[in-house]
Amino acid sequence: MTPPIKHWSHSSLIAFLRNPLAWYKRYVEGIYDVPSSPSGVVGRAGHVALQNFYGGIKKEGAIELGLEHLRNVPDFEINFGKAKTRAAKKKKRAAMEREYLQAILFYLARPPHYDVLGVEVKGTVEVAGLPLPLKSVSDLVVRSKVARGALDIVDHKFVDSFSALKKDKPLFVIQAMFNYYVVRELYKKPVRRFILQECKKRKNTDGASQMRKYVIDYKDYKEEFALFHRLITDATAEISRPRVYLPNPSDMFEGEDSFNIYRLGLAGD
Repeated sequence: MTPPIKHWSHSSLIAFLRNPLAWYKRYVEGIYDVPSSPSGVVGRAGHVALQNFYGGIKKEGAIELGLEHLRNVPDFEINFGKAKTRAAKKKKRAAMEREYLQAILFYLARPPHYDVLGVEVKGTVEVAGLPLPLKSVSDLVVRSKVARGALDIVDHKFVDSFSALKKDKPLFVIQAMFNYYVVRELYKKPVRRFILQECKKRKNTDGASQMRKYVIDYKDYKEEFALFHRLITDATAEISRPRVYLPNPSDMFEGEDSFNIYRLGLAGD
């Protein structure tokens, strides 16, 4: 049976592993109607600011472009939670703007310096031995500081708290694998490291740094490459067979939505 999708991405693979029915709705049917959380909107605004900053725009201009992006997100695309009235939503938006400005100012107070080769680098590539192409977006592609002629990939995340599991967190490793193959194919150069820069949005009361860096050095992850290939192969086989897509009601992001889809019988077998 032919797979129902044309490629895998980090977001689509994680969505499938977390909630197959929500994955089917979004990546097979192409229905993107689940609103973003306020935190997600703030994070995306931060990405827009850094995309412009590392693209050559001065700090002030980059900050303003991120703020403009945040303000242009319509209300229906945001999950305001308990804020239902117009006044409550307006208050929530004001809080989002304050959170964004605080976070981006934390980052740009002492921004990491890179020899940047590409900003917001997107691509879809075929990989030998894998049944479907891989797609990824890299915030930055930079010249590696630890290997002559090689590249590093930089990813930015704006978080409420630093990740406890650091560089060995499976979610980070899977994302790093997607970005590795795409950047390697696009630039035709060896790729050495995946650098994750986390910026904590809320100020540390003890004065500790708002920034934390995790580094995945690909040369230390040979076993994970083999595991990644097996995961992509098995996931492709799973979506290619005749199956019923079941909801995951415990999914904190899309559990209720996927259960309602199942209740109404809106997903095909």
